[in-house]
Amino acid sequence: MPDPDCIFCKVISGELPGEIVDSDARTVTVMDINPATRGHVVVIPRDHASDLVEVSDEDLVATMHAVRRIVARMRETLEPAGFNILNNVGRAAWLRLPWLPEPADPSELAAVAAQLRR
Repeated sequence: MPDPDCIFCKVISGELPGEIVDSDARTVTVMDINPATRGHVVVIPRDHASDLVEVSDEDLVATMHAVRRIVARMRETLEPAGFNILNNVGRAAWLRLPWLPEPADPSELAAVAAQLRR
């Protein structure tokens, strides 16, 4: 069930714009609008869950499959030197990010998204 206050639910529903680069029956992968690096994406389960502890086992597995799929695609197209795969549980996890969130240039997001779409 979507959460009306969840930004990710709003992106999935189309209420908020997002550069979608991959999707399947259980997940949607979008470009992060405040990226830490070029190609920073967020993989979202379609069914709302507040965090890793609450997500269903089926959605957790589907999410990790989507992560593996997008990592393979990034290796082919963006050719990064490495990857970080992060999951934040609870608001306190956001207090000290390893980068300073700043809005990305929408045209750059669109260009990277185009590279990652199949």
